[in-house]
Amino acid sequence: MTIEIKAPAFPESVADGEVAVWHKQEGDAVQRDELLVEIETDKVVMEVVAPESGHLSRIVAATGDTILSEALLAELTPGEVSAAAESSNDSEPSVSQDETPAMGPAARQLVEEHKLDPAAIAGRGKGGRINKDDVLAHLASVNAVQEEPTGTAVSAPAPVAPSAPAATSSAVDVSGPTSERIERRVPMTRMRARIAERLLSATQQTAMLTTFNEVDMAPLMRLRSQYKDQFEKAHNGTRLGFMGFFVRACCEALKRFPEVNASIDGNDVVYHGYQDIGVAVSTEDGLVVPVLRDADFMSIADVEAAIRDLGLKARHKKLTIDEMTGGTFTISNGGVFGSLLSTPILNPPQTAILGMHAIKDRPVAIDGEVVIRPMMYLALSYDHRLIDGKTAVQFLVTVKELIEDPSRILLQL
Repeated sequence: MTIEIKAPAFPESVADGEVAVWHKQEGDAVQRDELLVEIETDKVVMEVVAPESGHLSRIVAATGDTILSEALLAELTPGEVSAAAESSNDSEPSVSQDETPAMGPAARQLVEEHKLDPAAIAGRGKGGRINKDDVLAHLASVNAVQEEPTGTAVSAPAPVAPSAPAATSSAVDVSGPTSERIERRVPMTRMRARIAERLLSATQQTAMLTTFNEVDMAPLMRLRSQYKDQFEKAHNGTRLGFMGFFVRACCEALKRFPEVNASIDGNDVVYHGYQDIGVAVSTEDGLVVPVLRDADFMSIADVEAAIRDLGLKARHKKLTIDEMTGGTFTISNGGVFGSLLSTPILNPPQTAILGMHAIKDRPVAIDGEVVIRPMMYLALSYDHRLIDGKTAVQFLVTVKELIEDPSRILLQL
């Protein structure tokens, strides 16, 4: 009797997936709940584990194959796995010389970009699996070998024979230093292709405008400096950042201006009676937007802890589809990368997105005097089909006022 190993059930928003990497090969012994294969979709990487202990008798979908929801991936013959078989799997690479070594999506992209031979890369992962660090180490060693002859070959130029006529061009090397004009063509990852598709759709199918304002961060910075140590001790190591205040400020502003929290569905406007805030997170594969569900009921500590956990899951490709869908409003912080000012692009079907930027000391006029204050530019991009300019400006001013007087966030004033 064999057990069929099938792909997970994809949600309606995911059409298909790609077999990214097999962690086991045909004939390998596997334990219950042991990772077998990774499926890469245009949103997340899904893991498929063994439902029972036994031996992987047949692989149906090979690495690189495109599969549909609940497609057959492999067959498993259930049975007891001996300790000797487990030891053999752990100590011997599961890849033969005729097969491509197992590697993660990031490592595979590097191999394709640099046209490397996977068999020449020493994989330090389990069963000889190649990770990104292994590829980078291999590249460094190859570059060192290539540069060594160059360094030793530098010597004084050979003397030119006195009898050689100066006007004879063939006796003079005028070519100068040469450089390779390297071009690499690699296919887009599924996630990057999906990001490109959504961004293009947002610019073509929405009437997007952006309004700007600036916020004095001094009050919030003083509050954070005063209480950050106590906050961290009281909330089990959760650090007090700025994002928690901005999420809470946006939730309050969204309640006052429901159009900014709405979405367009055909000829209908859907007003959401809740605030599910998406927080943009940068990963090596692109920007992802995990969602804080019911953020209006979360404390600042809850928001900070949730953002930390979702950020870690995003960078380790552990986010689920549910954690990335259904947001009603998005916040993107380009300031962590040094951005001073930008126009964020809408995340459809949402109709607004807030862009935060770097905090810079700037001269500003306060009570008739010029003083230096830590200022941040805020940008609100919105869909003009639903949101009027007046509403967008008032929403952004509300966020500004709440941040400049953080006590109003706690008092909901």
